[in-house]
Amino acid sequence: MFHATSADVKEEAAAQGLSLEAAARELRYGFFQQLVEPDAEDRSQLDKVATGHTLDDQAETVLMRMLRGSGMRGLGGIYPTVDLEEDGEVVGVVIRPLLEVRHRELEAFLREICQPWREDSSNLDPKFTRNRVRHTLLPMLEREFNPAIAQGLSELADIARGEEDYWQNEISGWMGTAIHWTEPGWAKEGQQGLVQLRPFDPLLQERLREPGPLVMNAMVDLAWLLSEPRAVQRRAIKAISELAGFPLEFKHVEEILRFAAEDHDSGKRLSLPLGWKVVREPTALTFLTPDLRTEERIPSNYEYSLTLPGKAIVPEASIVVEALPVKSDTDRAGYNPDCLLDPALLPQQLLVRNWRPGDRFWPAHTKGPRKIKELLQERHITGAGRKNWPIVASGDEIIWVRG
Repeated sequence: MFHATSADVKEEAAAQGLSLEAAARELRYGFFQQLVEPDAEDRSQLDKVATGHTLDDQAETVLMRMLRGSGMRGLGGIYPTVDLEEDGEVVGVVIRPLLEVRHRELEAFLREICQPWREDSSNLDPKFTRNRVRHTLLPMLEREFNPAIAQGLSELADIARGEEDYWQNEISGWMGTAIHWTEPGWAKEGQQGLVQLRPFDPLLQERLREPGPLVMNAMVDLAWLLSEPRAVQRRAIKAISELAGFPLEFKHVEEILRFAAEDHDSGKRLSLPLGWKVVREPTALTFLTPDLRTEERIPSNYEYSLTLPGKAIVPEASIVVEALPVKSDTDRAGYNPDCLLDPALLPQQLLVRNWRPGDRFWPAHTKGPRKIKELLQERHITGAGRKNWPIVASGDEIIWVRG
């Protein structure tokens, strides 16, 4: 039986604020999900979906993540199997049986059996990072440095996945022994059905229902943390942020560990992303969830510095904004000229922030500025995505808006 579907990737990308690659992936895996989900009679069309990812795809993925500074989990690359879940229950699995096969070997086999295939025309477009890695960087590394670089990167991914599995098992053991989670007392004020010692707070109840980070505090045994190797310390802090749902970069983790090791008065606090705080007490390091009686689940406004050249990680919008020098006409060929800025007219540091009411930008080839609010209305951007829509500002002037 043949299964097929179609969708408008550009429309999906615009509606969801995604790149074309990300939007295409979301649509593909959404279709896979439909194929494995059981119907009213508890029957599904498939229980497995096989994709054609090859060893070359794996090598490209690992190399791209190395360039972005990914950790061990990111270096795991494309996983051989991925569970498809519905309401927390596994309903099917995606398998990648060709991950150890080179792309050229697969093409040769298809030619031998006279099996035609389709090439995505976007695979030749140099504006996509993967294509520049595939057609320029990886061949250059194979030619100039290591003819077996693709195989080596694939093996690195295998090693990284094994390392990550080990650490996830270790982290499970820390939870409930060295790391304890507790619900803040104020959260009970927003729960119906409990005896209320204070007047019922409907705003608090609404905020508790909103999607966002976990409404729990995490307490880490300080003596245990400081006695462990640095690798364990970093993993413990990162595990707390991932389970709670607030983002921590490497610099945040290092700052927290320095804070934990310092000798200072008990009760000193350190501010973290999304309104979280960490408090150093005599025997514990406690991560405090934002108090939703006075704070939003996800703060309305954010700001990050963007040095030229450099990048800013924006967890609220799930993107990385990067400013790169484009020096030659050859380099410019892969970019939309309307998106290129003259560095001589820019300060050394820009600001990445969410848009605010009243913000205006000047679209290319127009005679006047436009409200960002109108752009978001046209794109049907709503909810948290609308509130966190990113822009780049040079002083009071908005020079870039997410498309």
